[in-house]
Amino acid sequence: MADVNGLADDRALLGRTSTAERVSDILRSRIAAGFFPPGTRLSEDSIGGALGVSRNTLREAFRLLTHERLLEHQLNRGVFVRRLTDEDVEDIYRTRALVECAVVRTLGEPPYAVDGLADAVSDGRHAARTGDWKGVSTANIHFHRELVALAGSARTDELMRSVFAELRLAFHVVDEPRRLHEPYLARNRQILTALQEGRREEAERLLAEYLDDSRRRVLDAYRRSGTKDERDGG
Repeated sequence: MADVNGLADDRALLGRTSTAERVSDILRSRIAAGFFPPGTRLSEDSIGGALGVSRNTLREAFRLLTHERLLEHQLNRGVFVRRLTDEDVEDIYRTRALVECAVVRTLGEPPYAVDGLADAVSDGRHAARTGDWKGVSTANIHFHRELVALAGSARTDELMRSVFAELRLAFHVVDEPRRLHEPYLARNRQILTALQEGRREEAERLLAEYLDDSRRRVLDAYRRSGTKDERDGG
């Protein structure tokens, strides 16, 4: 059963008009941050009590997150945070390549509004200097969310919010986060510089190469972690 210590602190986020959507937002953020790692069973009683919401509201939140492929219901066992398969990871990166490269390709004429990208690059470098590799991962996701936001499409933002949250499920089982995330600090900076200088086609090329390399590295790290789990009896 998941440890819900600290979850009660999020109760204030619900306000007086508690809804399943707000509960799902809280749980999605907690899952993305690794508070509930993949494979964790989510207790209705513990989480509902911590957040002060009804069982029906919580079940609706679970349903929403199951639809986003962050949770899964196992018959007679309960609700669990999903463990991704290799095929899931491949599909996530296929979606990222289709959407993110299309966003850059259709940006139009410079200058581009890249302040959010610059902030994410700065945050990633700061986290790396302090050895906070989870922070580097968060900054990296922020960079790509800001990149998608350049399209100015709420629908695309919503789609990719779920994709990036699902991707974090893979990151949380990788046992060498520095090895996985550190190479992309410089590559994010390269993409940012190309966009700052109006070199859109180069930015798209760099991004496509980035995503292909990232896909292979994440799959390799994910498979190594899975092999380790099997050796350890996990």
